Amino acid sequence: MRSRFAAPSARLALAAVAAVAVTATATATATATADSRSTTVRACVTKDLTYKVSLKTQAGGYFLVTAKAKSGVTCYLEGVFPSASFGSSADTEVAPAEDAVSERVTLSGSTAAYAGIDPKTTNDDNGRQFDFLHLSIAGDETNAVSLALPETVTVDRPIATNWHSDPADAVPFSD
Repeated sequence: MRSRFAAPSARLALAAVAAVAVTATATATATATADSRSTTVRACVTKDLTYKVSLKTQAGGYFLVTAKAKSGVTCYLEGVFPSASFGSSADTEVAPAEDAVSERVTLSGSTAAYAGIDPKTTNDDNGRQFDFLHLSIAGDETNAVSLALPETVTVDRPIATNWHSDPADAVPFSD
């Protein structure tokens, strides 16, 4: 009595077609996964970036920190203020000038992020003078860089804006 199932050669042909389909699907999935991983942008760390500090006169004077990705690096900065201080004392650490998180800034090539730092938010003669700013990306404080300031500055209750893609948004206004 003959079986109702297909002949061995027909089963073999069906198995070959199924194997080709499974291989094609697996290859397409692997390619899509590899492509999506290669476009994933990671968070910046301090050493991924170059920094420039310039003195601005708006809002009573502040330092504008410009951060750019080093060659071959693509990363993002969360819209929070940088971890910065003028010395090793807690009273020279910057506090946030903004109450909310700003938009994430993706850095690559010539794209820059900007943060404004007001070294003195008090209206008196108190404070200490510094020539350097110690800066790191929030969460990477052990790898801080020291940046020479354009001029010696008196520091008392410093504040910093979040990272922004537009330097006009990085002007620190104190209350």
